[in-house]
Amino acid sequence: MTGPFGDHQLKIPYEPVADLLAKYASRDPNKTAIVDLETGTSITFGELEQVAIDVAAYLKSRGIRKGSRILLLSDGNLEMLMIWLGAWRIGAVVCPFNLEMNEKQMVPLSATLGPALIVYHKEIDLQKMVGDHPAPRIRFGRWSPDGVKDPEDEFFRALTPGDAATLPERNEPMDHALVVCTSGTTARPKIIILHHAIMWMNGLNTLEYLGLTEDDRILEYRSFGWNSPQIVTLMPFLEKGLTMHVAKRFSHSRFFEWVRKHGITFSAGVPTVINMLLNKPLGFTAKDVPTLRLMSCSSAPLTAQQWTKFEEMYGLTLLTWYGMSETGWICGNRHYQKKMGTVGPPAVHQELKIVDASGNDVSPGTEGEITVGGPQMAVGYVTDDGSVEPILGKRMKTGDLGVQDPDGFVRVTGRTKDLIIRGGVNIAPLEIDEVLIKHPGIAEAAAVGVPDNIYGEEVICYVVAKDQALTAAVVLAHCSNFLPPAKTPKQVAIVSDLPKSDRGKVLREKLREDWIARQKVSA
Repeated sequence: MTGPFGDHQLKIPYEPVADLLAKYASRDPNKTAIVDLETGTSITFGELEQVAIDVAAYLKSRGIRKGSRILLLSDGNLEMLMIWLGAWRIGAVVCPFNLEMNEKQMVPLSATLGPALIVYHKEIDLQKMVGDHPAPRIRFGRWSPDGVKDPEDEFFRALTPGDAATLPERNEPMDHALVVCTSGTTARPKIIILHHAIMWMNGLNTLEYLGLTEDDRILEYRSFGWNSPQIVTLMPFLEKGLTMHVAKRFSHSRFFEWVRKHGITFSAGVPTVINMLLNKPLGFTAKDVPTLRLMSCSSAPLTAQQWTKFEEMYGLTLLTWYGMSETGWICGNRHYQKKMGTVGPPAVHQELKIVDASGNDVSPGTEGEITVGGPQMAVGYVTDDGSVEPILGKRMKTGDLGVQDPDGFVRVTGRTKDLIIRGGVNIAPLEIDEVLIKHPGIAEAAAVGVPDNIYGEEVICYVVAKDQALTAAVVLAHCSNFLPPAKTPKQVAIVSDLPKSDRGKVLREKLREDWIARQKVSA
């Protein structure tokens, strides 16, 4: 690797946040930059540049310097993003830990992070989040472009007009940008350091996927504690100067009203949202939301059947993508090139290989483990003692199995740990999931391998029914029409919902544990 971007050619040259905001303020001072859908508050690019300067100057007055870590605790809102951009304006490191994490994990995670400052939204119970951490802390509330003060706000009330001339600092490509956490389930999440180069390349990958321009209006409702919203919305916003709309969380009842009212052209998505809009439609069609031309789906697999049905129902292009916090985008379908049932070709700035158990490259059409490397890798993991375990410069096994076809499109076939090994034969549960979801009476499904005295593991499945007419016998008969006997589930559990991570991934291990517990009760 010969520099922060290796040998990769960038379609948009890297620029620091200070220079980007100044450029957009000069180009489009009255253009709306960010809209908060919860409060209705918005900010123009002219206002945003000055607020970022004010925030940067204030943070600097409190001793924050390039490389200082700021623990930023908030749901997605305009104020959080203004503080974020002000911190990057002087090269500080933003640590937007996910509020959905268990509070018992947050306290030790915050201690390991060692922030120089804790900035938190007024609705946060800070004691539950950080305990008695000694770092200074400041609460923020609502910002108003008219100067109206929020009595619960401390942060914005403390700002005074800043001067860009006193802020020569710039966030450079190899400077630390973020410290984020992987999605935790029962184990403690890993803390990951990302630099600005990885963020820039990921933003360019998103732009390649979507073909966004400065005229687009994008929607984000996911937690900015995840890495995905940062690279799907924040980075394209910075790289193009488009308009970003944010909400605290997804709203099934308000989603299409948001789209219609604000002329949204692209919205982020996850399988949970896609399934919700499929299974509980609100009567909206393409003619009701003509501006919405693109949606994404990442964080968990989506079947080709779900994908096709969604596009037909809403008359838009749905693009499935695949990535990890440590690696950024791995693959992605493009607005000009897609293939149903795949996660697309490798990302432009990703160095992907699919390998066998010995680490050798496999041929197209052969299943293997997906590995990645190159400059679009995180700096490293923060260990319990505060030291950094390097990731950058190494190749990483993703733990995902996949197949790349002759056209370069990759299909993720399962997790290595989720593989069902029945009588020595490897069975990918996603293949069974895709068959299950074809049945019109099934809303969601997941196949699982459970202990078996004869085969070692046997295939069973959990399904969420659309109505009470669905029975286990109907499900088994459906599967036998599409699957060979070895892959056909032997038993079915019909449940009200499937356990998922905060990113929408089905937790098959929890299903396995549930099945084992059921057998003990019935024994």
